[in-house]
Amino acid sequence: MAGEELLITQSAVSHHIKQLESALGTPLFRRKSKSIELTEAGTMFLATVDEAFTVLSEGTARVRSRSGQTSLRVSLLPSFAANWLVNRLGSFLKSYPAIELELDPTLRIVDVGRGEADIAIRFGDFGGSKQSCVHLANEDLSPVLSPALYGDGSQFQSALDLLNQEILQAKSGLEWQLWSEAAGFPLERAKQTRLTDYNIVLQAALDGQGVAMGRGLLVREHIRAGRLVRPFSASLSSQKAAYWAAFDPLSKKLEAIEAFVAWLKSEMTLSAQRTSGPIF
Repeated sequence: MAGEELLITQSAVSHHIKQLESALGTPLFRRKSKSIELTEAGTMFLATVDEAFTVLSEGTARVRSRSGQTSLRVSLLPSFAANWLVNRLGSFLKSYPAIELELDPTLRIVDVGRGEADIAIRFGDFGGSKQSCVHLANEDLSPVLSPALYGDGSQFQSALDLLNQEILQAKSGLEWQLWSEAAGFPLERAKQTRLTDYNIVLQAALDGQGVAMGRGLLVREHIRAGRLVRPFSASLSSQKAAYWAAFDPLSKKLEAIEAFVAWLKSEMTLSAQRTSGPIF
């Protein structure tokens, strides 16, 4: 876990820990066969390090405040970052030069109330979330496939024609579940491949590995460029498959947070209008 956070190997983490223990002259961990735990000295040192990082973070915030700059750490899905947000950031930064964005693409759930991020952008049904959430936009769901393998997709006359195709799903399977219920497609009878991240699902569809459920905002450019086609005109828009922004309403950065969220909502509303089709 530490290696993933620091973007270094686990062996490198172990090496740094041994160097630190050598410099301090005392072990920080008790190493067991399948786990490790902090020693008394390790617990004391962790509290000191936490305090030091807090002081450093607060000092950085004060300096940025004096310069008029506000830094926002934005946790978001890698697929949303790569396929929608990144090529629009210039517009936001031009409009809000005093706001710096630190993007953290991750599948990990974060708690904005504990300061793990200033804003968390997530996909799904978060209307009942305990965290303060703002609805940004519904997705426009419709199957997509590669014309290299399926041509213009005209051989698919109804949802049932997909039964003999490989169904590509993200881990949650949310989009296919919602679309199948609306289209009357017996998803349980279809061949299915589950993949961790929607970026991988999208790449598999581009490579002709099967049929993916297109998220309209994320596949628009692929469809425009002819890399993917939608075999059906009807699509599904649902707040259960929507983008949400979670943040702490008591944050000291609330003004900057609200500016970014308002910009997101405006941009996504415009994008959704361009990608939507007939609805079930």
